[in-house]
Amino acid sequence: MSPNPSFPSDLEIAYAAKLKPITEIAEQLGLEESEVIPYGNTKAKIHLDALKRIASNPRGKYVDVTAITPTPLGEGKTTTTIGLVQGLGILGHKAIACIRQPSMGPTFGIKGGAAGGGYSQVVPMDEFNLHLTGDIHAITAAHNLVAAAIDARWYHERRLTDEQLETLRLERLNIDVFRTSWRRVLDVNDRALRNVIVGLGGRLDGRARETGFDIAVASELMAILALVDGDNYASALRNLRDRCGRVVIGYAKNGNPITLEDLQVAGAVAVLMKDTLHPTLMQTLEGQATFVHAGPFANIAHGNSSILADRMALHLGDYVVTESGFGADMGMEKFFDIKCRVSGLKPDCVVMVATVRALKTHGGGPNVVAGKPLDLAYTEENLPLLRAGMPNLQAHITTAKRFGVPVVVAINAFPTDSRREHDLIAEMALAAGAVAAVITDHHAKGGNGARQLAEEVARACDEPSQFAYLYPLDRSIKEKIETIAKEVYGADGVEYSSTANKQIAEFERSGFGYLPICMAKTHLSISHDPALKGAPKGFTVPVREVRASVGAGYIYPLLGEMRTMPGLGATPAFMQVDIDKEGNVVGLF
Repeated sequence: MSPNPSFPSDLEIAYAAKLKPITEIAEQLGLEESEVIPYGNTKAKIHLDALKRIASNPRGKYVDVTAITPTPLGEGKTTTTIGLVQGLGILGHKAIACIRQPSMGPTFGIKGGAAGGGYSQVVPMDEFNLHLTGDIHAITAAHNLVAAAIDARWYHERRLTDEQLETLRLERLNIDVFRTSWRRVLDVNDRALRNVIVGLGGRLDGRARETGFDIAVASELMAILALVDGDNYASALRNLRDRCGRVVIGYAKNGNPITLEDLQVAGAVAVLMKDTLHPTLMQTLEGQATFVHAGPFANIAHGNSSILADRMALHLGDYVVTESGFGADMGMEKFFDIKCRVSGLKPDCVVMVATVRALKTHGGGPNVVAGKPLDLAYTEENLPLLRAGMPNLQAHITTAKRFGVPVVVAINAFPTDSRREHDLIAEMALAAGAVAAVITDHHAKGGNGARQLAEEVARACDEPSQFAYLYPLDRSIKEKIETIAKEVYGADGVEYSSTANKQIAEFERSGFGYLPICMAKTHLSISHDPALKGAPKGFTVPVREVRASVGAGYIYPLLGEMRTMPGLGATPAFMQVDIDKEGNVVGLF
């Protein structure tokens, strides 16, 4: 990525691109006209019934793009995903990207966009980063319908007798509002909504209680969308409906879990979400297909795009490149242990993205402050500082290798890097067990800048894979938590709060102990503590609370304080967003 002010912005590059009609992209993939649901000329949903027709096609190679532990300097994971797809295209392969839909919270907060960057991005990037085809809005409506149903049921059960409820064919649920975990959602960063009181105003305005808001992509319904599976639209709809019915929103006063089925709202939720099941098709700057579907965060959910999009792409392309959220300790581990376990799909290769600058921060480099010039430590050669940060990359390579998948390291190059710094990363990556380490310049050169990476990924995909999950599901909840903490995070052990111990015992009594684990922790460290950089050792992971996303199909322990509703900074990204005199969106980057 270039800090050169003369280099065009991502939005300028996107606007200058000559896009193919989305129907042409679909035709190149081998999709039929009846399977394409256009949303204008540049994006479309692809009907899931295409899965049945293409099921006999050979399955393509399956590549996951992950990264070292994120830093404020960025690693360019999405840019690398798109660059790799473009590089594979230059080699003559039919390659498809599968990525998540960005949340507008971070888009208008810090990130400014998530379409990749430079000459390796999804276009049109303004549409990609905004409403797209409305999936997040549908999930927001469905989630908040559940919240309204909970408060309505609690309100009416107080005023109606058992006989009146029976006349209405309603069972008294006796909702314990102090053990109700379902909050409302909004796709905006708004810290003022983290904790709220609803029902104020009087008897006709409901019953007052404390609750709060999460960001929409943190909804369990978003996690469900990404994990729904099926071989056509009808079977995917059934799976969606079943998962919605199993969602637990809290507990009755007698301790029994209350589900969306108990609230009689599961069917309506599935109806609101039914069209979200069809993946959205877009294109790269160089005309390769990109499926954009689902958008859960990887620090508080599993952080991967949908099984349905991946499954469709695997029967349409030679290579499918998907991206998992944050570092290998988070999105990649969850990709393997949750997403691949649900789908039964096995990956062929992992691409690990790293930059000189980010590794220097893990080596103890100076703090990076938004809006201020970078310290010279990041823009001049500093081999000792880089070497000090290398344990972070090596730890993530080791984690990927635990799953038996070959690792290719993508060194995302910046103009300020030195050749000796690149050589050091390559040397230490190979020593840690990577099959290749490649310098990439796809941000400035598009597919040509990722050609060598594409060659090495193709070679790695042809190697025999020994893929295996980190743990079997028949282990206890604590055994699974401790396996991840020790083998992925490098912890000495785990300590549980009294609350967590009670919750784990309750989940196992309720029959949820068979579910995989989705750790909720900071993305800024391999450990639970964002202040611990590099590859920390000698720490104990604290589990303060444990929750169950039964509809999505996992248990998620909370390690430390986790924010499910981000806040805005003093100068959020939305301050740069506007419409110019020609009617074009400006300020997204």
